[in-house]
Amino acid sequence: MPAAIDRGIVMAMGKAAEGNGKWIATYVKEVFSPGSLPSHPENRKGWQAYLMGIHSELGKKGIFPDPVDLVFSGNIPPGAGLSSSAALENAFVYGLNEIYELGLSPTDMVSISHAAEWDYVGVKCGIMDQYASMFGQEGKAIFLDCRSMVSEMIPANLEGYQWLLLDTGVKHNLADSAYNQRREVCEAIATRLGANSLRELSVEQLEQIRSAIPAADYQKALYVLEENERVLRAREAIKRNDLKKLGELMYLSHKGLAEQYAVSCEELDFLVDLAKETEGVLGARMMGGGFGGCTLNLVHENEVQTLLKKALNSYRERFDLTLKDYPVRFASGCCLVKSI
Repeated sequence: MPAAIDRGIVMAMGKAAEGNGKWIATYVKEVFSPGSLPSHPENRKGWQAYLMGIHSELGKKGIFPDPVDLVFSGNIPPGAGLSSSAALENAFVYGLNEIYELGLSPTDMVSISHAAEWDYVGVKCGIMDQYASMFGQEGKAIFLDCRSMVSEMIPANLEGYQWLLLDTGVKHNLADSAYNQRREVCEAIATRLGANSLRELSVEQLEQIRSAIPAADYQKALYVLEENERVLRAREAIKRNDLKKLGELMYLSHKGLAEQYAVSCEELDFLVDLAKETEGVLGARMMGGGFGGCTLNLVHENEVQTLLKKALNSYRERFDLTLKDYPVRFASGCCLVKSI
């Protein structure tokens, strides 16, 4: 159940003036001149890899757009678990589609962006981030079936509450590799039980092989089954405007991520525990792939400053780091800003 938020990337693109074009990332003050695609995965790094991956996936479909010049910047903090890579991928393929009239549908572009990250960059992510970045709507959460690609837009009435992101400022290096490893564990367990995906199984079926697999692997698979059920319950809570129940589910989700799926870290757990102890906070959980990044907090609008003051001081005292905060709201996804 993702949503697009009111932070993003703005990319200006045009047909290349000469050669292979020039790509400029102003936020890191880097200029890149694209040539042939790197053949070795270890060379597929940095923001450039996500754009090169789009070219690679278009080529597989027999689409070879001419070079472009582009410049981009934005206000999504990199490494914060806010899907900056999905925003970058979508912006690039969307721009190419507009400039060269490729005839790609939004769903086509989502699939291309997802494949770029999966096959080219090498992160075996789901399609949720790219989908939310493309299809997000103002004030709505997205209930998404990632297999059928069928979604339901759910109005989210916060009734005096707001979303607040607290950025730990850390990103531990094992995030991407750990994500892939956990996916492999879950896929292996599903295959063992004759299913294509864990979503096809029940807790009772998983229990049948509990003694035959490592305890840590059992917990990872159990987390997925329990989290799927939490998403269904969260959908109903949002529809009923039951923010208290939604917050409870957020805390349970983080507990599972930390103790069962094992993708949290000390900094994230500290902030979630602090949120639990703060008046006016209904729920909190980590965002993104884990091992750093942000926590998402559902906070009463009159208590935001109380939480911030408490979190800033406590976090600095504990980790000697300055906490960053980002109030966010659900917003629209990828779009054409202006055509010249």
